[in-house]
Amino acid sequence: MSTESRLKVFAGSANRALATEICEHLEIEPGRLSLTRFSDGEIHLQINENVRGTDVFVVQPTCTPVDQHIIELVLMLDALRRASAKRITAVLPYYGYSRQDRKDRPRVPISAKAVGNLLVATGVDRLLTLDLHANQIQGFFDIPVDHLYGRPVLVDYIRELELPNVTIVSPDAGGVERARALAKRLKAPLAIIDKRRDRPGVSEVMHVIGGVQDRSCVIIDDLVDTAGTIVNAAKALLQAGAEGVYAVATHAVLSGPAVDRIKASALRELAVTNSIPLSEAARASGRIRQLSVARLLAEGIRSIHSESSISMLFE
Repeated sequence: MSTESRLKVFAGSANRALATEICEHLEIEPGRLSLTRFSDGEIHLQINENVRGTDVFVVQPTCTPVDQHIIELVLMLDALRRASAKRITAVLPYYGYSRQDRKDRPRVPISAKAVGNLLVATGVDRLLTLDLHANQIQGFFDIPVDHLYGRPVLVDYIRELELPNVTIVSPDAGGVERARALAKRLKAPLAIIDKRRDRPGVSEVMHVIGGVQDRSCVIIDDLVDTAGTIVNAAKALLQAGAEGVYAVATHAVLSGPAVDRIKASALRELAVTNSIPLSEAARASGRIRQLSVARLLAEGIRSIHSESSISMLFE
């Protein structure tokens, strides 16, 4: 069997466009499978080609509807294991439940760990993922985890904007490390939003730490969900004298009122990657730009398959 035929990439229904683009970079055809549903909603899945002895990668971000896409992933992994694939790598451009990474209240699950346990129990051999909400999630696994960052794609976007006097802004204290890494790459100063959250999904900006007067500010976060955080941050930055505000994020969750909030906000543009497909409303908003991480993930897959170093992709 040739090297090319030993590498196969399959995709569930979560983001087939991204999987197809990854396959184009790898110069292979996407793996063939059928995925249908019974009348009661149960998933019926079948792999439609021989995978015995192959190195298989399954591309499936666990985005909305999260639970449906997790079950699809589990069934694909199980089918491939039973079909005697030599090695199975789950490629999760977006890891659902990653925000629930610790026991911060009585009688709550550590959901990120529970999902990881489910994938490992199903038979996955390794994980390739992108911008986890918390780096320590890698430690939830006893299998190899390759954790890539969307930073190179975001850096290229910011440089293309050619903004004068750029300041990188963390929207909260938890994102300082991420913002500092981006600021270092761009040789730009750093500012921080002091934010207090009273309950999940609701945030209140308190004040800005750092000089943003007459600066072009770029807010960076790992994901945008309801968009309350970045919209409030943009308002606070303008009140503090910023010349203009942009935002970048890897994962465009964009649930609930997110798109409407962004359209009505002071943000000039929000740039996100295609780790999660955009809704029709987001694409039509005119304020949200999508950047591709297909090449980055394809290089990760190629390095894993060839057993070569993947460290250069971390930069």
